[in-house]
Amino acid sequence: MNLYRDLGLFIDGRWSGSPEGAGRSVFDPASEETVGHIPDATAEDLDAALAAAERGFEIWRRTPAWERSKCLRKVSDLIRERIDAVATIMVEETAKPRAEAIGEWNATADQFEWYAEEAKRVYGHSLDGRQQGVRLNVIFQPVGVVAAFSAWNFPALLPARKVAAALAAGCSIILKPASEAPGCSMAIVKACEDAGVPAGVVNLVTGDSAAISKHLIGSPIVRKISLTGSVPVGKHLMHLAAQGMKKVSMELGGHAPVIVFPDADPARLRDCAPPRNSAMQAKSASRLVGSTFTSRSMSRSRKLLLTLHARCLWDTVATPP
Repeated sequence: MNLYRDLGLFIDGRWSGSPEGAGRSVFDPASEETVGHIPDATAEDLDAALAAAERGFEIWRRTPAWERSKCLRKVSDLIRERIDAVATIMVEETAKPRAEAIGEWNATADQFEWYAEEAKRVYGHSLDGRQQGVRLNVIFQPVGVVAAFSAWNFPALLPARKVAAALAAGCSIILKPASEAPGCSMAIVKACEDAGVPAGVVNLVTGDSAAISKHLIGSPIVRKISLTGSVPVGKHLMHLAAQGMKKVSMELGGHAPVIVFPDADPARLRDCAPPRNSAMQAKSASRLVGSTFTSRSMSRSRKLLLTLHARCLWDTVATPP
């Protein structure tokens, strides 16, 4: 089985995959079976993606907003038409329930639909100058090539927010999806290709995250960085971006303590941390804080939360002084 047989890297409008059995393996977390292999982008691949994105930006920035809007709307329509197939990819990669996968893909299509309308509304403004009879006009221009890095827990919605926003603004983009679930990003890029987005405007690379981020962010071609990921990774990418004073947008790991007061019933903790997405979301409870736990209630509370979470997110049980 190889979910990515006809996909892989997408650079300058062309797909290039790994030879059968080569590259990085991607596993179904439910069965632990291999669902496919993805390429490891080389330095030459990354340079090609940068050059393609630079050329694509010059085309896309001059494309009228209403034309960009039509492309984004078409991407949304294609995702909805393909929802059964792309939901299967998400289920295979993340072991999400199919209903939740379909829900996320509908939300992904919504992102492109919403940004299709926003593409027509990149308004400027005017204001009075310091001197009489002088008015200042402000217009907004696309910033340039975007390097976008996405997490695996919402493998369609998170990259969609980055790709749709960049395209609406007139930017080109190089997307690096999480290696654990790259197929959803590939499906989004395929929809962009089929919707008529010009070659070079959307590019996708897979492989070693540290090497790719260093190479892309270090290039003067990249002007904006977007990340959804952990705080340590955010700090690292911000450090790389600072070397070139580049703009960054980051959504970093959540911290969601459950604070239990003395009059609380520990048995009701199950209502405090609903385990959506197998508890793999930023608002899932990460630690339990209280001051009057007995050893028995502590044990009961821990057991309840661990039972709720398909994967253990427990960090600490803190007792304030």
